[in-house]
Amino acid sequence: MEYKALAQDILNRVGGKENIVSLVHCATRLRFKLKDNGKADAEGLKANPGVIMVVESGGQFQVVIGNHVHDVWLAVRQEAGLSDDSEPVAGEKAAKGSVLSQLIDIISGIFTPFIGVMAATGLLKGLLALAVTCGWLTPEQGTYKIWFAASDALFFFFPLFLGYTAGKKFGGNPFISMVIGGALTHPLMIQAFEASQAPGAAVEHFLGIPVTFINYSSSVIPIILASWVCCWLERKSNALLPSSMKNFFTPAICLAVVVPLTFLVIGPVATWLSHLLANGYQFIYAFAPWLAGAVLGAMWQVCVIFGLHWGLVPLMINNMTVLGHDSMLPIILPAVIAQVGAVLGILLATRDARQRMLAGSAFSAGLFGITEPAIYGLTLPLRRPFIFGCIAGAIGGAITAFSNSHAYSFGVPNIFFPAQMIPPGGIDATVWGGLIGTGVAFVLACVLTFFAGMPRASAAPGAVTVAPASANDILAPMSGSVIALEQVPDSTFASGLLGKGVAIIPAVGQVIAPFPGEVASLFQTKHAIGLQSDSGIELLIHVGIDTVKLDGVPFTAHVKEGDRVQAGDLLIEFDRQAILDAGYDLATPIIISNSDDYREIDTVASSAVEAGQPLLSVSH
Repeated sequence: MEYKALAQDILNRVGGKENIVSLVHCATRLRFKLKDNGKADAEGLKANPGVIMVVESGGQFQVVIGNHVHDVWLAVRQEAGLSDDSEPVAGEKAAKGSVLSQLIDIISGIFTPFIGVMAATGLLKGLLALAVTCGWLTPEQGTYKIWFAASDALFFFFPLFLGYTAGKKFGGNPFISMVIGGALTHPLMIQAFEASQAPGAAVEHFLGIPVTFINYSSSVIPIILASWVCCWLERKSNALLPSSMKNFFTPAICLAVVVPLTFLVIGPVATWLSHLLANGYQFIYAFAPWLAGAVLGAMWQVCVIFGLHWGLVPLMINNMTVLGHDSMLPIILPAVIAQVGAVLGILLATRDARQRMLAGSAFSAGLFGITEPAIYGLTLPLRRPFIFGCIAGAIGGAITAFSNSHAYSFGVPNIFFPAQMIPPGGIDATVWGGLIGTGVAFVLACVLTFFAGMPRASAAPGAVTVAPASANDILAPMSGSVIALEQVPDSTFASGLLGKGVAIIPAVGQVIAPFPGEVASLFQTKHAIGLQSDSGIELLIHVGIDTVKLDGVPFTAHVKEGDRVQAGDLLIEFDRQAILDAGYDLATPIIISNSDDYREIDTVASSAVEAGQPLLSVSH
């Protein structure tokens, strides 16, 4: 399996299978619910190159992986022997956190499983709106109707899907709560609601109690509350009934009690609460839209870091259900695109090959609404780009909110999201305002980052921490993984014909001086350099295998033959990704050419080494 080693390391560092209560994933993160967070090794996980970041928030231990999180999730489940994403050990509970942590955990657990599908249906609905606006389709056409059904089915039958995930989250049989969601959207109940709206319609009763019929399609809060009640009743029933009767009578009791209770009490109360939340949000938003946009635009990525953004997802969906639109999602779009702009600023400004590689992948992921690689890999560690992104997001959010932009379907804010901001009447000033706000955020974050977000020289001489060394020590000329010379895929180096030494698979595209001495030779193609130390050690550093064929394109030399160098001085920079894309191996032999002058040559580094730290030691 491709991610087996990563999965094993993650499983070991979260405390093993025995410490896992539940495991789900979202767009980029593995979300663990652990019995004891103290058993998890967050720092060890951060050191794994396959892990972007580790975050403890909302009662969850979150491991940020990136776009391939689903594959890693499958690998972790297989290694742990988990049959599904629920509790692997029945009856085990995680330690309770604060009320906010528990709320965030519940919300994320309910919505995470289908957030990707929900975003996809929203995108499809937005593209349909664009097609109608441009005259490519009309609502009367069969093509439109079929695609609209595909885009609207999840939202219309929301209680059905939420019933399943909520039932699972609350620890009950998810199919029972799913049936309750089905009852809420049953055609018979929708017909009863429509009939009740007619003037002079008769009041329906359940066992003599009057029923207020409500259209529960697309609703959120009623089914979540009903699922909680159902799971509570299920546990009580299972505790009282004999084991031979549980499988049949427990579901029957839950359905017979909770479905009527939902139509009589839970549904009307939850609907009232939904309208209260929506109208309360509208009241606050209407007070100063530009201020609300600035605050949300500035703080959104901060909320993402701590996982607090999940608390706003139900409010967005509730706005869609009650009001028919939402104003938060368009404000979030500039906040997301601002971080993408900051990444572009880094890409244009940096000379560091590793940063350029990270920026390239983070930029493409960010365009599709996935900002974790950008935040944890680049903007947050560099600090200023993240701050500039938040400032630009605030300005863009203020412009968007001032323009009264709204989203008419749920989705992940990305480059396609503006299609979901088109109102039923077609493109108007609200759409253009949202686009202007997003564009301003992108350009401002990019420009600020390029000119003031990071040092102009990413690899200044002396930037590497150099360990104390004797005349017989050779420091690592680059950071990376250390391998034996015999493992180099080139017989000339592997045989020791050119001398003894080791090889490093570089993690950063820089070569530094491993000792004080002189540049004895520099190949014209700049892929290899020969050095002689003050104590007489003759060293060859050959970046990659057969890279002479690249004719020097991915290499930049910072010294010339005959130059005097000190340990830690920058010698060569190279583009790792360009070498890999060209099909060449990065293994870099570090050869002592005059090996015969020494009695012993020892490798003192472990499997991984940082530039400037001890690598080899010689003795006469």
